[in-house]
Amino acid sequence: MTDATGGAFAAVDDPDQPGWMVWRGGDPSTYNASFGALWVRVEADTARVRMRPGAGHGNFHGALHGGAALGFIDIALFAGAYALGARGAASGVTVDLATQFISAGRLDRMLEARIELLRETGRLLFLRGLLVQEDEPVIASFTGTLRKVTA
Repeated sequence: MTDATGGAFAAVDDPDQPGWMVWRGGDPSTYNASFGALWVRVEADTARVRMRPGAGHGNFHGALHGGAALGFIDIALFAGAYALGARGAASGVTVDLATQFISAGRLDRMLEARIELLRETGRLLFLRGLLVQEDEPVIASFTGTLRKVTA
C-alpha cells in the first residue's frame, strides 16, 4: 500500500514473515531510513510495529540507546496509526510524545512498539503504547498526539 502523500511509505506482504507487512521509507537519506525496514501487523485494536536494532542504535553500555528508542517510537506512532486506519497519519506531525523508560533494551532482539489508537478527531490522533522485546521486561510505555496535516 502507498499512502496519499505520494509514496512516503510503501508496505507489502512479507513472504518471510506471514501476517506481517514490511514498510520501507522512500528516501534513504532521511532520518527514518536509519531504522531500516519496519514490520507492521494489526491484531484486534493494536498495531504491532517492529524493527531490527543494530550497533548504530546502541549506547556506550551495549544496550539500546534512549534516543534510538524515542526515534523508533515516534516513527512507529505514524506507522501504527496508519495501519489502524487513520489515513491522515501518514503526513502528520508529532504534537507530543511522553515516554517512561522502564528497563534497558537489547540490540540482539527485534524491538516492537504495540500501539493503540485511543481517539481520532478531525485533526488529532491520540495514541498510547508499550515498547517491548520478546522474553524481556517492558522497555518503555508512551503516549503521543499526532496532528494530521490538511491540504
